[in-house]
Amino acid sequence: MNHYLLIYKLADDYLERRGEFRNEHLEMARKAVNDKDLVMGGALSEPADQAILLFKSDSPEVAEKFAKNDPYVKHNLVLSWEVRRWMTVVGPDAAHPVT
Repeated sequence: MNHYLLIYKLADDYLERRGEFRNEHLEMARKAVNDKDLVMGGALSEPADQAILLFKSDSPEVAEKFAKNDPYVKHNLVLSWEVRRWMTVVGPDAAHPVT
């Protein structure tokens, strides 16, 4: 298993517009948590210009599929997104612990 970061660049009016799509977005996120794919996620604040979701999976496809189906992406609250492999090496949940 590896860690992957799904990084969203958010629209300037993200906070004002997210309410309409938030329940559907959170349902997707909770399902991904229940499926053990999503570890945690949330928006950065002050300013709320990015969001980061941490996935744990064998490939980046799980995070990519999430983004492609996310109502925030579909309704242009997310201007762009990328998935990056995060080589975690320390901490109790590190995917590649270094001793």
